[in-house]
Amino acid sequence: MSRQHMIYFSILLTLLIVAPFVLYPLFVMKMLCFALLACSLNLLLGYGGLLSFGHAAYFGAASYITAWSARDLGLTPELALACGIGVSMLLALVFGSLAIRRQGIYFAMITLAFAQLVYFASLRAPFTGGEDGIQGVPRGNLFSLIPLASDLGMYCFVAIVFFLTLLLMHRIIHSPFGQVMKSIRENEPRAISLGYHVNRYKLRLFIFSAAFAGLAGGMKSLVFSVATLNDVYWEMSGEAVLMTLLGGAGTFFGPILGAAVIVTLQNQLAALGAWIMIIQGTLFVLCVMLLRGGLVELLGRIARLFR
Repeated sequence: MSRQHMIYFSILLTLLIVAPFVLYPLFVMKMLCFALLACSLNLLLGYGGLLSFGHAAYFGAASYITAWSARDLGLTPELALACGIGVSMLLALVFGSLAIRRQGIYFAMITLAFAQLVYFASLRAPFTGGEDGIQGVPRGNLFSLIPLASDLGMYCFVAIVFFLTLLLMHRIIHSPFGQVMKSIRENEPRAISLGYHVNRYKLRLFIFSAAFAGLAGGMKSLVFSVATLNDVYWEMSGEAVLMTLLGGAGTFFGPILGAAVIVTLQNQLAALGAWIMIIQGTLFVLCVMLLRGGLVELLGRIARLFR
């Protein structure tokens, strides 16, 4: 890990420790769950060059399975999360095997179509509760020992999982596998000519990305004790794309910043109703037109002014 990234991780760890004492823990947990979703998409888009409009499928499916496992099967939180992540990875294996055969807009549209299939399945499946969703999900006891009922206890669990997951993502990106994915993103024909099985690498990255999105969805259902159709609706995929591009696709910490901005806007401007969509859209347009590198690029420009 580079010295710069060590500093950034230290700052992030400090913020995670301080956050519940200055902000509402539920608000911070929501921010962390969506930051994890944005980071999972960034893994696919920023480092693999694959724009998916179907990440809500893995986020929402894991949310439903985790909630169902914890409430109806009585599993502990870690086992319920494992079930949710497992289903997300299984979906990604099936969907990814078909989707990665296409590129560009065709890949994006296929992922969106698969996500809509998961949405309608979630609406009709008997265990999902239809439009009411799965409510009253217990947070339970971690490893049957540590209670997560209090917001502070749940926050500690979410913050630790979030930080460890970021370290794992960092390791994947800077591993030989991650370097091959970057080469595929930059010049796929050259990677093929060098003998790499490009589709296998893409499928592995697709499954990794879905697993992290599933972890985010499962934790979200435990934090708020509910899994709803909103988790698996196409707008959730759109929000993940918005957070990633706003923060800076292809930058490690950018999607976290983008998720923090979007979640804060949604909470602080909730009274404006549908106008919040116009504000988000305006931010997105300005970012695309003026800041191709996202808010991380803007922070970099400001930092250079003070050197």
